Amino acid sequence: MYVRYSCILGNQKKTFTLIDWIIICLLILTGIALIILEIIFVPGTTIVGIGGFLVGGYGIYHSYELFGAETGHWVLAVSVVAGFAAIIVSFKSNTWKRFALKGSIQSKVNENRNISLTVGLEGMTVSSLKPIGKGEFDGIVYEVRSLGNFIEQQKAIKIIKMEQNKIYVELI
Repeated sequence: MYVRYSCILGNQKKTFTLIDWIIICLLILTGIALIILEIIFVPGTTIVGIGGFLVGGYGIYHSYELFGAETGHWVLAVSVVAGFAAIIVSFKSNTWKRFALKGSIQSKVNENRNISLTVGLEGMTVSSLKPIGKGEFDGIVYEVRSLGNFIEQQKAIKIIKMEQNKIYVELI
C-alpha cells in the first residue's frame, strides 16, 4: 500500500516510507507552533512550551533513528533555523497586535466618593476591623481602617484621619 524507499546509510540499508517524512515534519512543526504560543500568549514557562520542546525534539530524534546521523543533523539544522525564523517573523508581523490590549484605564477607583466625609463624623462598623473592614457613615458603606486595633462589628466609630482614599477610625 505504501511506497517504500530504500537508501544506504553507512553500511546499512534502510527502508522508509513517505509517511515517515510527513510524521517527522508534523512533529517538528507542531513543536515550533507550541513554542511560539508559549512565547507570545502564555506567560512564564508552562506545559505548552515544554510540550512543544518535547514534541519537536522527538521529531528530530525520530529522524536520527530512521535516517541516520547525517540526515538527522540536516533535520536538526533546518528545524533550528525554521524555529528561529518563525519566532522572528511572528514578532515582526503585526498579526499579534490584534490580540494585544491597546486601551488603558485613566480614572481612579472611588474617585470623589469620600467628598461628604469629614474628620469627626460618627458611624457604625458593618464588619469587624482587623484592622481593615467596613464602616457605614450616612447610610453609605466605606472601607475603613483602625490604627492597628481590633474593633468588633456593630460598634460606634469616629473618623480621626483621612489620607487620599484611606479612612482611619477609632472606637467611640
